[in-house]
Amino acid sequence: MRSELKEYEAVEAAAMKFVKSVAEGNSQYAKQLFVDEAVLFGYLDGNLEHGSIQQFYDNVDTIGSDKNFKARVDVIAVEETLAVVRVLEEKWGNRIDFTDYLLLLKIDGEWKCVAKAYNQNSNTIKK
Repeated sequence: MRSELKEYEAVEAAAMKFVKSVAEGNSQYAKQLFVDEAVLFGYLDGNLEHGSIQQFYDNVDTIGSDKNFKARVDVIAVEETLAVVRVLEEKWGNRIDFTDYLLLLKIDGEWKCVAKAYNQNSNTIKK
């Protein structure tokens, strides 16, 4: 059953913690979103990243903020306790464009991210 619009808004607000962390180069906001056991999968500059979400936190804290960074959050689906969000990122670290997919579960009444998978646009890969 499709959820009410207020749930879409709650999912979007949760996903904005991800965006705020990347925009500010500070993983503290994303740590409020992701569960400790969250995983990530994707290729960064052609190298497969997979495993703990800690890799994402480390990247965010290392790269820092950039005034050219832009992002868009699209809530793709919300089904009672499950949500899928797409985040489009441009100029992360003033260089990389990503498409992220976040898988969220409603745990104890709060939307939490359990997995992040991403694609780096091929024209932004640094060899």
